[in-house]
Amino acid sequence: MATTQVPGTESGELDSARIARGAEARDAGTTISTVSLSRETLDEADARAREIEQQLTDDERFSLIFSVMGHVPGGLAGPRDPRIPEDLENMSAGYTPGVPRLGIPAIQSSDASMGITNPGYRPDDKGATAFPSLIALGASFNPQLVREGGEAIAREARIRGFNVQLAGGCNLARDPRNGRNFEYFSEDPYLSAVLAAEQVNGIQSQGVVSTLKHYTLNCNETNRHWLDALIDPVAHRESDLLTFQIAIERSQPGSIMSGYNKINGEYAGGNRHLLNDVLKDAWGYKGWVMSDWGATLGWEFALNGLDQESGAQADRVMWGKEPFTSDLKEAYTSGKLPKERLSDMVRRILRSLFAVGADNWGSAPPVDMDRHDAVALEGARQGIVLLKNDGVLPLASDAPLKIAVIGGYAQQGVISGTGSGAVSPVGGFAGVIKIGGAGVMGKHRNLFLFAPSPLEELKKAFPKAQFDFDPGYTPAEAALTAKRCDVVIAFGIRVEGEGFDSVDLSLPWGQDAVIDAVATANPNTIVVVETGNPVSMPWRDKVRAILEAWYPGQSGARAIADVLAGRVNPSGRLPITFPESLAQTPRPELPGLGTPWGSAVTIDYNEGAEIGYRWFAKKGAKPMFAFGHGLSYTTFEYSDLKVSGGETVTASFDVKNVGKHAGADVPQLYLTDAAGEKRMRLLGFERVTLEPGENRRITLGADPRLLARFDGEVGKWSIAEGAHQVAIGKSAADLVLRGDTYLSARQFGV
Repeated sequence: MATTQVPGTESGELDSARIARGAEARDAGTTISTVSLSRETLDEADARAREIEQQLTDDERFSLIFSVMGHVPGGLAGPRDPRIPEDLENMSAGYTPGVPRLGIPAIQSSDASMGITNPGYRPDDKGATAFPSLIALGASFNPQLVREGGEAIAREARIRGFNVQLAGGCNLARDPRNGRNFEYFSEDPYLSAVLAAEQVNGIQSQGVVSTLKHYTLNCNETNRHWLDALIDPVAHRESDLLTFQIAIERSQPGSIMSGYNKINGEYAGGNRHLLNDVLKDAWGYKGWVMSDWGATLGWEFALNGLDQESGAQADRVMWGKEPFTSDLKEAYTSGKLPKERLSDMVRRILRSLFAVGADNWGSAPPVDMDRHDAVALEGARQGIVLLKNDGVLPLASDAPLKIAVIGGYAQQGVISGTGSGAVSPVGGFAGVIKIGGAGVMGKHRNLFLFAPSPLEELKKAFPKAQFDFDPGYTPAEAALTAKRCDVVIAFGIRVEGEGFDSVDLSLPWGQDAVIDAVATANPNTIVVVETGNPVSMPWRDKVRAILEAWYPGQSGARAIADVLAGRVNPSGRLPITFPESLAQTPRPELPGLGTPWGSAVTIDYNEGAEIGYRWFAKKGAKPMFAFGHGLSYTTFEYSDLKVSGGETVTASFDVKNVGKHAGADVPQLYLTDAAGEKRMRLLGFERVTLEPGENRRITLGADPRLLARFDGEVGKWSIAEGAHQVAIGKSAADLVLRGDTYLSARQFGV
């Protein structure tokens, strides 16, 4: 099979895409931690919020603590709500009236983390940039790239009048069947926190408030409104809560969105311990807590820490009432809701608006959609993970090959996740296939296709090749096409999204059988997978190469062609473990699957803080593909590890490109043993781009909380005295250099 030389990074990338990499001198890694909002800005916003709140009437205060959904014909909200002004044209996910006499703007919120969505609110909207899914950006391990995407999303929000973006999805991927994992960055607390913080920083740098969501343990979608997530409180602090804590510290998001689920028997939106005791008291969070849409069951949620009811009509549909717009006012009148609590709810909202300057916009800055497309393209390129390569890639772009492209709607486009995060691109979708399902999200479960198509882009990348397309309709028919070609590029897709969990890890519609038949007919088979989660890959030993492209956004087809042709050296690393089977996971059987919509579900997250690669390390199990795994068209070597102690662990080492092509590597620092306790933790990472023969010294320092255990009795983190062993790895299962240092016992922080 003919292969091609990979061009150097500088010559192989388009200038328009290079902007997303950031300056060459500061490759994005754990050193990126700039908070967009200064302490001085936040203090000024605090003072102004207190001053303005004192001038409000009670009616004005109550008007600020709920939002209503924009009108969607036939949608969840029903007829146009009378609380929406008649002259308001830019409908949104949530509208809250402003108070013009005091300079308080109306609040207009929009979904979500992959771009400005258009779920029917704005039929005349010409479309927004559809960025790659967050799990794809998680695979880039590139905080700077995520930040630039956040900036672009906020610019497109502003030109539509939206001053709150419902972005910043940082729930951990605890279950590889979770339908919303594509909206989250990874299974690791630190990686997720660093990337989520940079998306928030990017959004808020443009004068738009960003949320972090969904606080917390929104880790499965099956009957999510009735799901009770059980977890040990200490393990919770060391995992999901630590993700939010670090992300909040690094970005100061204006709002935290709670989830639909219960945590240990108490709904997330009214969980006194998590909202008041942890978020607001222990962490000192001063922004506001908004509910998810249809997640407020009672006015008492306000006493327990919820500051704003979102999409009030959704609560009326789900629970038969709008607690904040009716019951809460009665509770206030009767003295059950203290005046100071009502004022605090309002101050938090005002403080966040003032902190980012959402009250002082002026005209929206111009938006360069071509530049945004370049950012989306670079995100797709850096997010693609080369899982396997038996010498077949990259393909020779100038060879007269006969190439079969099979399945996955590759003749139409690349796919998207579904639900509130789905973005309608400029010009609309290339195709929409209705799937459907149970519950309120059933009608939103669709297969969305983004143009251009992979087939179209592959023809551009391989101008001398002859192409033969087969839709993958049957295994036998696809095999006939594969047999008469030199090489096969088979696409496997799975639609995942809000409101649904996958039953297993197979590809739907018989695609596994098609790929198996194709690989049997032609051993030179390359598989490109477009999913939001791991897949089972029963055919993986038969194929020569596998690319995980995730949901790569509007420029995904071009990115896939770039990697296959060697115009871009793949550099993505898995942000989530691919198990051999569900039997390796903490819950081989997912509770609640198959029960009718509306059934109560209890999921015991008994793995605690040992999520993903941590679980595999604890059990001594070998996954199909490990967290952090990803291949390149070049080779990197690590050497000369030096480890020091003190307040934390610091590791320095050399990374050298010993191959023939320029490329990016992501060396990872792991804790493997803490004073005699075997414990696997990602402590740091650095994305570094090197020319052939180039060497660079990398220094990574660990957040001390990643070395510690949380002591629930005293509410502090505790580091055990003794030797702490660390390793530099190419993945969680491929540890190359090992070292240790001594740490003294100490307690710290909250």
